[in-house]
Amino acid sequence: MLKVSPWKGVIRFGKRWKLSPRFHRPFKVLAMVGLQAYKLELPPEMAEIHSTFHVCYLRKCLAEEESVIPLLEILVDENNRCIEEPEAILENKTKVLRRKEIVMVILQSNHHRGSNVTWEAEEGLNRRYPHLFA
Repeated sequence: MLKVSPWKGVIRFGKRWKLSPRFHRPFKVLAMVGLQAYKLELPPEMAEIHSTFHVCYLRKCLAEEESVIPLLEILVDENNRCIEEPEAILENKTKVLRRKEIVMVILQSNHHRGSNVTWEAEEGLNRRYPHLFA
């Protein structure tokens, strides 16, 4: 990932001031130039910037490839909240309380990939998503 804070007057990357990004998306490294510089593959909108950077302006991207979600797949409602729709039930278990038994399920969402899943109660999900329990 590329550090963008030194370019405050050159290019704007989204928000300004406190909410401005510190690092810009991951780029492919094309070649190592010398001992402390790398040449990056930059998109066409960053054509006016030189493609060779010192290592102090770079940070290793630790994101897993399967956890990256394309922006075209994300649905947003009128309040700018992400709309998530469950796709399948991965696992279920029965949680025993003092006088009740609650069936809990793990749902695979259309936006969460990888290990970011939670247990949810089945009774509320039955009414909202009956196609998953058929």
